[in-house]
Amino acid sequence: MLKDAGLVTDRAAGTRRVYRLNPAGVAALRDQLDTYWNRALEGFQDIAEQPTEE
Repeated sequence: MLKDAGLVTDRAAGTRRVYRLNPAGVAALRDQLDTYWNRALEGFQDIAEQPTEE
């Protein structure tokens, strides 16, 4: 699953497979997560800064 998502690469080493993180894939995931959390936090900030009705 991680390989299909582009987060890891693999190579054969005899009868084993050696997996490594794919820096480009991890950077893309990080970018998506940063965007998601920035939007979520901005939305929370907008709600928190709205004046309360009393």
